[in-house]
Amino acid sequence: MPEISLGKLSLNAVHSVHATTEHGVYIFDCNVTDAFGETYDAIHCYRPDDTYGLNPLAGQWLADNPQFPVQPYTPPTPAEIRASMSPLSARQFRLGLLDAGISPAEVDTALNALPAGIAKDSALIDWEYATTFNRMNPLISTVGTALGLTDDEIDVIWSAALNR
Repeated sequence: MPEISLGKLSLNAVHSVHATTEHGVYIFDCNVTDAFGETYDAIHCYRPDDTYGLNPLAGQWLADNPQFPVQPYTPPTPAEIRASMSPLSARQFRLGLLDAGISPAEVDTALNALPAGIAKDSALIDWEYATTFNRMNPLISTVGTALGLTDDEIDVIWSAALNR
């Protein structure tokens, strides 16, 4: 495939193109050279109405390569969604639990009931000293399981806590 350039900006290669939920909008896995002359692999979101940056080059590439296979849209898995959830501050995390009817004392009880060992010690340290919490932190599933919460219920609590 020939390189397509616009000034210093160039679309050197396209590795894959994926459809999105929006008609005519595609995600390119590609190799580019930026305006500073740096070349690297990148992910680019092509929108047909965007006339800036790499977008005109991507649009021209699509027009020049109509037979290139476009991969169908695949929705993210629940695990991928969880991994992309914004972190919570310790305050947000604890207030989110309170809003869900779970007191810090209940979390303490659940953690203290864990079998002795490094996993328990790690969970206690995280609960007491962490300043931020990521949705995929093992403490979250440990506490959730101990409190009888499903992953979906934890997701709802997490999302609500983001606004605290």
